[in-house]
Amino acid sequence: MKFFITTLTALVTVMVTTTAQAFCGFYVARADTSLFNRASQVVLVRDDNRTVITMANDFEGEARDFAVVIPVPSMIEREQINVGDRAIIQHLDAYTSPRLVEYHDGDPCARYDREELMSQDAALPAAAKELKRSARSRGVTIEASYTVGEYDILILSANQSNGLIRWLNENGYNIPSGAERVVDSYLGQGMRFFVARVNIQEQSKLGFQYLRPLQVAYESNKFMLPIRLGTLNAQGKQELYVYALTRTGRVETTNYRTVKLPTNVEVPEFVEGEFADFYRDMFTRQTQKENERAVFLEYAWDMAWCDPCAADPLSHEELRKLGVFWLGDNEQEAQRRMQPRAQNVFVTRLHLRYDAEHFPEDLMFQETGDRQNYQGRYVIRHPWKGEASCDLTQYDASVRERQEREAQLLANMTGWDIADIRGKIPFAGGIRPETVKEPWWKRIWD
Repeated sequence: MKFFITTLTALVTVMVTTTAQAFCGFYVARADTSLFNRASQVVLVRDDNRTVITMANDFEGEARDFAVVIPVPSMIEREQINVGDRAIIQHLDAYTSPRLVEYHDGDPCARYDREELMSQDAALPAAAKELKRSARSRGVTIEASYTVGEYDILILSANQSNGLIRWLNENGYNIPSGAERVVDSYLGQGMRFFVARVNIQEQSKLGFQYLRPLQVAYESNKFMLPIRLGTLNAQGKQELYVYALTRTGRVETTNYRTVKLPTNVEVPEFVEGEFADFYRDMFTRQTQKENERAVFLEYAWDMAWCDPCAADPLSHEELRKLGVFWLGDNEQEAQRRMQPRAQNVFVTRLHLRYDAEHFPEDLMFQETGDRQNYQGRYVIRHPWKGEASCDLTQYDASVRERQEREAQLLANMTGWDIADIRGKIPFAGGIRPETVKEPWWKRIWD
């Protein structure tokens, strides 16, 4: 059986080659991970030196062909491994996604003051003794083996990278060319390797038709995410989303620039029907401006609330299942579980598009004390289109100025042609659309 390596949750997956303000407004669309191909998701729960990592795999194909190899900073015991619920990650994605909101201008003839809001050990695969013996002959130690849910898991250590790579190749893991130097650096840091494959029999017993996320809890002074192995033979650039949950504040990368995406920008009305294209092109444009070497902040917010909400905040129970261990289990906390909103959890959403050339190092993170709220937020302001009881000349002129400003900002953010943008703005030509009245006879038989 031939295997190749591709990225899973920014690490390394093996598979067969088959296939600060409070914001108001009405939420109308979001830019979730489905907008991008080859998008991996990792949830990092971090407090002091304790980390719980949840890896949502983006594998497509036969489950029997799936496996993953992940460098880990310490020995992993059976109790430190769990199988998670992908619905929780989907909920977290929806909650933190950049969003489109809309406002409608009020009647410009009405006189009123408008308030502005700020804005147990399992058997190894067949011939377990032979597997251990062959591993020892290559300087590889199988330190532990477990079955967790639908996964068979090995924890490996090694003396040298060439022995580990050779053993992995002999057992169906075709490690790509150039991996030896990367594996050597991990071994030099005293890291082990977490290897998981699907146990088809267990999966059939459990009845799942998809692969659930893997979770690992460990202690380490290093707050990092290893991505280098996954870039060695990746097919083009890959998208990575990191959701960091802490009780201190925003998380940022220390070895790459962490950049806030443009936000609170007013965009033309037609963007509502082209929001996916807008967000993809805007993100590409921003990565190019940063020479494709930046990590972008898409969301930073206290989990207790949101404004406007693209989804409800995660519940106490969902956060506990992601590994937020500091929420507690006492009676008071148990009562809090019944509440729809959780407390004392700050979420950071980071997004990067990466390859080996532009991201040659693993991602290194740090917690900050910054709890200022931030979200990728894009605003549509619909002009007043109702009947008027006053002269709207001045209002129309202000709308045309606003729409021209929106067109120029949109062109700058996305690289779209300004003439094409102007052509999609019906009100920018200076002719106010007349109100279309319903024929009187239609009301007779309604």
